[in-house]
Amino acid sequence: MALAIIAAVLSSIGAVIGTTVKGTKSIGQRLALTGAAETVFAALPARNALKPGRQSGELAGHRWRIDVAPLNAAAVEGSQGRFVPLAVNMRVQAPGGPAIQITTVRLVPKVAE
Repeated sequence: MALAIIAAVLSSIGAVIGTTVKGTKSIGQRLALTGAAETVFAALPARNALKPGRQSGELAGHRWRIDVAPLNAAAVEGSQGRFVPLAVNMRVQAPGGPAIQITTVRLVPKVAE
């Protein structure tokens, strides 16, 4: 009877340890993915040099792609403001498959015509 109880307890402890290890690995992958995204965003050109278009590359095994486009082209055309809002959409994919997508807006000086 005592051996059955010990076996049940050890089985439960093993399941908890397995879940903890899996969760820790997932958190580690997410932190690496987020770190790569932060590094790529930090390397974006300055606001006055940021242009619409697509960039892609690889950083520490993480593939990344950035798409920059006017946020609302129709509103920008008739706008009297000094700045143009650009949507910056970044996708970073880890070597193991998980991906993260981040979207932000950058205000860039309007080009004088």
